[in-house]
Amino acid sequence: MTEQAHTLILGIETSCDETAAAIVARDRDGNGTILSNIVRSQIDEHKAFGGVVPELAARSHIVHLDGIITAAMTEAGVDFAGLDAIAATAGPGLIGGVLVGLTTAKGLSAASGKPLIAVNHLEAHALTARLTDKVSFPYLMLLVSGGHSQFVLVKGVGDYQRWGTTIDDALGEAFDKVAKLMDLGYPGGPLVEQWALEGDPKRFKFPRPLLKEDRLDFSFSGLKTAVRLAAESIAPLSDTDIADICAGFQAAVTDVVTTRAKAALMRFASEMPGVPPQLVVAGGVAANKAIGNGLRQAAGETGATLIVPPPALCTDNGVMVAWAGAERLALGVADDLSVAARARWPLDDKDMAIGGAG
Repeated sequence: MTEQAHTLILGIETSCDETAAAIVARDRDGNGTILSNIVRSQIDEHKAFGGVVPELAARSHIVHLDGIITAAMTEAGVDFAGLDAIAATAGPGLIGGVLVGLTTAKGLSAASGKPLIAVNHLEAHALTARLTDKVSFPYLMLLVSGGHSQFVLVKGVGDYQRWGTTIDDALGEAFDKVAKLMDLGYPGGPLVEQWALEGDPKRFKFPRPLLKEDRLDFSFSGLKTAVRLAAESIAPLSDTDIADICAGFQAAVTDVVTTRAKAALMRFASEMPGVPPQLVVAGGVAANKAIGNGLRQAAGETGATLIVPPPALCTDNGVMVAWAGAERLALGVADDLSVAARARWPLDDKDMAIGGAG
C-alpha cells in the first residue's frame, strides 16, 4: 500500500480485566502520536474474588466497550470516516473477553469499510517502546505481563524469537498468589511490594529457581511453595512476619530476574555484534521498583540501554493495540473477517508453550 502522510488507527483491548480503546496516529517516518487513551479497570469488580473471574470480565466488556470506544473517538476528535483501520486484540487472553473486543472490531470494520487488523497482545507490548522511545530493531524484550514471563528477541514487526519463558507460574501470577496466601488483597503485586518495603529480605532463605542453569527460562512455582511453607511454619503471622516474607520473596525474584537479564543481554551482544544492546521491559510487573533496580544493574554491567515505557502503557491499554495495528498497516498487513480469537498465541509460532507458560 502507499502510506499517507499519517494513518489513524482505533485500537481495542479486552484480553483480561481492562476495557480499553485509543486512537493513535503514525506518520510515514514511523513517529506516533497518542490522540486518546481510555481505560476502564475492573479491579473493583474482581477484588472480592481475589483474582479475575473470566465470565464477569467478559460481561463487563460487553456492557462498557461501546462507551469506551465512543469516548476515545470523541477525545481524539475523529469519526469513523477519518480512520484508516480498526485494530483489536485477537489473543492471547481470556477467550470470552477477546471475543468481545474482536467481534466488536469486526462489526465496526464491516460497517465502516475500514481494514481490520487482528493484533497479538504480546506483539502490542513488544512494539510499544517504538512508539514511546523510538526504539529501532533489533532489541531484547523482557515481557512480564499477566501469564507471561519471557525473553524475546524482537527482530522486526512479526519477527520474534523466544529465548526464554516460564515453565510454570509467571512472575505476575507468583506475586498475586503470594499476596492471596497472606490475605493481602488484590491486585497482589503492588501490595507485596508495599509490604516488602518494611521487611527484612534476609530473614527467610527462599530459593532462586533455575538460577545456576544456563537457559533463560523462569520457574516461580517452587518459590511460591517455599513462601507458603514458611508462612505456615510461623502462623499466625504478625505484620512483621508478613513484611519479612514479602521482602524475602521480592529479593529472590529480583535476583532471578537480574541474573537472567544479564545473561540474556550477554547473549544478545554475542549474537548481534556491533548492534547497541537494548533491553525493553513490558508488562505491569515493570512498575516494581526493586525489579527495576535489578534490571538497571544488569543493563549497566553489560553496557546496555534499559527502556521502560510509561507505567500506563506497560499495563493493558488500547494505545499499544492501535500502535501495533499502525505498524502492521504500514507494511500492508490486514486481516479478513474470518480471523479467529485465540486463547493462546505465542509470539514465536515455532515455540510450543512450556507447562503453564503463555
